[in-house]
Amino acid sequence: MHLFRTHNYQVFPHRHSVEKPTIRGISWTPLPEALDPKDTMKQFLSDRVVKAARSVYSVMIEKNPGLIRDRKHHLKTHRQCCSGKELVDWLMKQNECLQSRSQAVGMWQVLVDEGILLHVKQDLNFLDKDTQFYRFQDSEFGPNHVSNEKELEDELHEALSLLSQLGPDALLTMILRKCPSQRSAEDLEVIYEELLHVKAAAHLSSSVRKELAAVLVFESHVKSGTVLFSQGDKGTSWYIIWKGSVNVITHGKGIVTTLHEGEDFGQLALLNDAPRAATIILREDNCHFLRVDKQDFIRILKDVEANTVRLEEHGKTVLVLEKSADCNGQGGAAANSKYTVMSGTPEKILEHLLDTLKLDSNGNDPIDPCVSDFLLTHKVFMPSSQLCSALQHHYQAELSKGSDQEKTAYIFNTKQKVVKLIAQWVALYGLLLKEDPDVRDFLERLKKEVAADYRLSSILKEQFRERRRTKMMENGYQSLSKQNQQFDWFSSCEEPAGRLQPIKAQDKVLYEIYKPDSKPLSLMLPVNSSVQEVMSAIVKADGDHVLVKMNSSGERAQLKLDATAVYTALGLNERLFICTSSEVQQLQPLKEQQGPEQGTTDLIEQMSSKDIATELTNYDWELFTAMHEVELIYYIFGRHKSPGATTANLERFVRHFNVVQYWVVTELCLCEDLVKRAILLKKFIKIASVLKEQRNLNSFFAVMFGLSNSAVQRLYKTWERIPSKTKRIYCAYERLMDPSRNHRAYRLAVAKLSPPYIPFMPLLLKDMTFIHEGNPNYVDKLVNFEKMRMLAKTVKIVRGCRSQPYVPSSPQRGLADRMFLDGPATRLSTYSDHALPLRTPSNIRHYIQNLKVIDNQRKLTQLSRTIEC
Repeated sequence: MHLFRTHNYQVFPHRHSVEKPTIRGISWTPLPEALDPKDTMKQFLSDRVVKAARSVYSVMIEKNPGLIRDRKHHLKTHRQCCSGKELVDWLMKQNECLQSRSQAVGMWQVLVDEGILLHVKQDLNFLDKDTQFYRFQDSEFGPNHVSNEKELEDELHEALSLLSQLGPDALLTMILRKCPSQRSAEDLEVIYEELLHVKAAAHLSSSVRKELAAVLVFESHVKSGTVLFSQGDKGTSWYIIWKGSVNVITHGKGIVTTLHEGEDFGQLALLNDAPRAATIILREDNCHFLRVDKQDFIRILKDVEANTVRLEEHGKTVLVLEKSADCNGQGGAAANSKYTVMSGTPEKILEHLLDTLKLDSNGNDPIDPCVSDFLLTHKVFMPSSQLCSALQHHYQAELSKGSDQEKTAYIFNTKQKVVKLIAQWVALYGLLLKEDPDVRDFLERLKKEVAADYRLSSILKEQFRERRRTKMMENGYQSLSKQNQQFDWFSSCEEPAGRLQPIKAQDKVLYEIYKPDSKPLSLMLPVNSSVQEVMSAIVKADGDHVLVKMNSSGERAQLKLDATAVYTALGLNERLFICTSSEVQQLQPLKEQQGPEQGTTDLIEQMSSKDIATELTNYDWELFTAMHEVELIYYIFGRHKSPGATTANLERFVRHFNVVQYWVVTELCLCEDLVKRAILLKKFIKIASVLKEQRNLNSFFAVMFGLSNSAVQRLYKTWERIPSKTKRIYCAYERLMDPSRNHRAYRLAVAKLSPPYIPFMPLLLKDMTFIHEGNPNYVDKLVNFEKMRMLAKTVKIVRGCRSQPYVPSSPQRGLADRMFLDGPATRLSTYSDHALPLRTPSNIRHYIQNLKVIDNQRKLTQLSRTIEC
C-alpha cells in the first residue's frame, strides 16, 4: 500500500503581484512502503532502524564473529560485547563513503538511542574507545535469514544508507547532551554549523554563534501540556525550539501565539532583568530545546561589547568592527586586522577595505572574501555611481603631512589598492559591468589615468600577463601573442561558451500579449521594459487599458505601470492580456494555457532514462551558467534597488525547475494504461537516480517533487506495481527532501559534493529570503554589513558550484544502471528502425526544451481520479 502525501515546491519568480513576493515551500509527510494508518511515523522509523540493525548484526556475525566476544576490563568480565573503537573500525571498512570516524559514531548512536545497542554500564552516548563496551539487545532481534550472499549485501547497503542519513542527527543530539565543559573543538564546530541554519540565531554574528555553541544546554520534555515556565516567574534562561512547538499564553488573553522549530523565547526577561511576560506550554509530545542560562547569556553580551570597536566622526558612529574570535579562513582584511566589519557607512566600509587590502601578490591571488562580500552586495546600500565616485576620490587622494618620499609612497600604494579592488570587481562581475553606463564610463576614464602612470601600468601589465599565462596552463589553448597589448580591465573576461547566451537587460525579446478575444499581439521590446512602455507600444496613452497576467486556473493580477521585465517573469502557463478595466473579470484562460490533452508516453519510452537525464543536465547546466550569481541579490531585494539590472536568467532557470516538476505529474496523469503508467513511474524514478548521480540536484528535486505531487501519490494501483527495490530507492531519495531542521538532510548531502554540481536553486532562494526578512538592512542608520556577509556567503555557493568545468557524462554504465538491474527490461511496445532517430541527443534536447505541462492542480487531481477512481 502506498499512502497519500502532499508535496509541492513551486517557485513563483514574478514580483509584480499585489501580495508580497515569497518563495512557497514544502508540505511534506514521509511515506513508508506499507503502514497501518494507526501506526505513528516514529514507530515506522523505529521499525526501519531495527531492520537495519538486524542486517548489520547478521553481516557482522557472518563475516567477523570475533568482534562479539567476552572482554575483561578492570578485573571485570563483560560477556559477548564489542568495543566502541572496533565497531567504528568495522563500519569504516564496510562503508567507504564515510569521511570521518565521527560519522560512524553517529550511525552507532542511532542504535544506542533506539535501545538496540546497549552500553554495558547503560551510558547513553556512544564513544569511540577501546575501553567502552557495547552489546546488541538479544530480545530485539536475531540474525537475518537470507537466501544468498548478494541479498545479504543488498540489505547491508540499504541499512548503512538509512543509518548514515539518521546518524548526523543522532550525533548532534549526543553532542548537545554533553556537559558544555566536555565538548571538544570538533563538537563545537558541529554545533556552530547547525546554528547557521537556525532562525533564532540568523541575526547573530559569527563570534556570538561560536560562543553560544560552547554554552548551549540540551533540554527535552516528553509530554504535551508541560508548563516550561509561568507568567511572573523569574527569568533564568533563553530557549530556542529545536524540535516541536509551544503555545504562548498571557493572563486574560489566552493563547496569543504559537512558536515552532527554530524560533526562540525568554530573551526579554534576561535583557530587562524582568519577570516572565507569558506562560509557555508544550504544544506536542517530545519537544526539544536549546537553552542558554542567564549567566552565560549576560557574559556573551558583555564579551560582544568588549570585542566591539566603534569609530566616530563628528560625534557620530561611522564604523563598527568586531574582533574576530578566529581569524583562520577569514582571509584578506579580516586576517590582517583581526577585526570584522559589522556595520558602517558605505564610504567608511570601503575605506576600511582599502586600508586593509594586501598588495604582496602577483595578481593571481583569490578574491579577498571581505571585498567580494562588499562588491556582491554593494547595490543594496551603495549604487554603482556612488561607488565609482568614492573609488575615484581614493585614487586621487594625497597625504597632507609627511615628507615627499612618504607622500609619493602613499599615493602609489593607494592607487595600487584601488586598482586591485576594481580588478576584483571586474573578476566577480565580468562583462556584466559593461552594461552599467556609470561603471563603463568610470572604468574608461580610470584606464586612461592608469595608462598615464608608467610605473603603475607596468605592474598591472605584468600581472595581467601572469593571469593569461596561468589560464593558458589551465586550459591549454590560450595564446600569449597579445601580451604587449594595451592594458584593459576586461582582457581576462570571456563570453560564455555555451549554446545558451545570457539574457541582457537591453536585449529585445518577443512579447506576446493577448486581447480579450484571445487574438495575440506580437512586438519586440527590451527585456526590462516597464508596463507603461509595453502599453504605450500597443494602445494610446489616454485610454482606459490595463495589462493583466493570468494563469491556467483563471487567476488574474493587474500589473502596476512601473513594474518592469514582466514578460520574462511570467510563471508556468501564464499569459499577458491587454484590456480595459471593465473587461478584466471577463478574461478567460487560453486553450494553450490548459496544457496538453495527450501525454507523450510512447515518445518517452523510446528514450533511455540516462539519455533523458543527460539532456536535462546539459540544458540545466547551460541555464545555470547563463545566470550571474549576483542576480540572486537583485531578485531578493527587487530590481528597483538595482536600475538596469536583470533577473531574467535566474527566472528562466527556476521556471525550468517548475516545468520539469509538472512534466512528471502531467505525463503520469495523462497515461491511461495501468501497465504503461507503472513502467513510466519506474522510469521517472530511474531518471531521478541518474540526475542525482550526475549531481544535478535541481532537476533531481524537480522530478522527486513531481512524483510526490498528491495527484501522483493517490495512484495506489500504479505504485503497487513498482518493484520493491525501486520503492526502496525512492524512499531513500525521499529522505533527502525532508525539510526538518531547515533541510538538514539535503545540506549534509551537498556538503560531501565537490564541484561542478547544480544546486537546488529554490532552497538557495529560500535561504536568502530567510536572511533578508530576518535582518534589517540598516542598524542605527549604518549598513548592516553582517547581513550582507551572510547573503554573499549564499551567493558564493553558486560560484563554487561552477568553479570547475562541467564535463557531460560518459555513456558507460553508471551506478543508477546497476541499481535498476533487477531483471529483464519490460518494453511497452516494439518499434521499427525508423523510430530510432527520436533517440538522438538533438531530438531529446528538443523534447526537453519544449515540454508541455498542466500546472492546474485541480485539473491534475481530476485526471488522476479518472484513471484511478
